Amino acid sequence: MYRVFESLDALVTVVEEARGVPMTANCVVPRGDVLDLLDDLREAIPGELDDAQDVLDRRDEIVGEAEREAEETRTAASTEAEEMLAEARAEAERLVAEAREEAERTLADARHEADTMIADGRQEYEELTERARHDADRLAEAGRAAHDRYVADGQAEQARLVSGTEVVRAAHTEAARIVDTADGEADRLRQECDGYVDAKLAEFEDTLTKALRTVSRGRSQLWKGGSPNGSPATALHGRTGTGMDLID
Repeated sequence: MYRVFESLDALVTVVEEARGVPMTANCVVPRGDVLDLLDDLREAIPGELDDAQDVLDRRDEIVGEAEREAEETRTAASTEAEEMLAEARAEAERLVAEAREEAERTLADARHEADTMIADGRQEYEELTERARHDADRLAEAGRAAHDRYVADGQAEQARLVSGTEVVRAAHTEAARIVDTADGEADRLRQECDGYVDAKLAEFEDTLTKALRTVSRGRSQLWKGGSPNGSPATALHGRTGTGMDLID
């Protein structure tokens, strides 16, 4: 094709540079040069025409081959996409199953730990209550015995003083003092008993509060984790999840 263009350019140059005929638009060109250029064109054009015709003849074949290659590429891409989608779906299902199993194990461990802590708290509560009741009974009994002893001493002292007419007034005064002292001592012992029981109950209340706080924190963490589908875990057996409903 370049050869054809070169021959045409050379022919144009020969015509442009040819000597013109006076009084006419004609010119005198060298015959040999023009003939040589025309021979070059005659030899070059058939080959180019044949190549162009071959391209035109194979146009449908080339287009069909390109379409087949495009269809094969599209089919391969679709198959690969389906395989990747199936693998991704299988991996997602596996991860969801593992997450569900882990959540169930964590929930079971938390429930077991909560039940253990509640049982321990109840046992400690019963032990502390029994010990406080025993100590209160012991202190109350001691207070009553001291009160009775003081009253008896006061009454004896009163009787002794009353037996002497010269010290009757002093006897009444001393007896009243002894009775007041006995009553004060009984009140003091009763207050000490009440204070001891209150202190023991306060210790148990603090222990139970810590246990309930631990249980509530564990259950709150389970609630924050949620169920595998993203929704909050359903409360078990009507429990509220706050930890306060664990003590019946």
